[in-house]
Amino acid sequence: QVQLVESGGGLVQPGGSLRLSCTATGSISSIHIIEWYRQAPGKQRDLVARITRDGNSYVANAVAGRFTISRDDAKSTVHLQMNSLKPDDTAVYVCGAMLYGYGFTNHWGQGTRVTVSS
Repeated sequence: QVQLVESGGGLVQPGGSLRLSCTATGSISSIHIIEWYRQAPGKQRDLVARITRDGNSYVANAVAGRFTISRDDAKSTVHLQMNSLKPDDTAVYVCGAMLYGYGFTNHWGQGTRVTVSS
């Protein structure tokens, strides 16, 4: 089993920055991919970024150039650095883990709320 805990959300003004963290515990060696999703009120959950154990990463077009994803293996943590935030980035951000042998994300954190507003 894998447990995920997000942190770092909050209220920020447009143009500001936040760094979200997703810390994993449990069977960490079974994690293949960590993903960040976001869901705004009344909208579907969208993939924001993902990073594999090998270090390959992907960032969605909607946030490319503003968001970066990185890993701190020593702390079993994946960070989502969010710069130049816009009101449209307001959402609950959730991290998920895809384990080896699975083709889908099946472990989720509780989410952290990001509000971009002046």
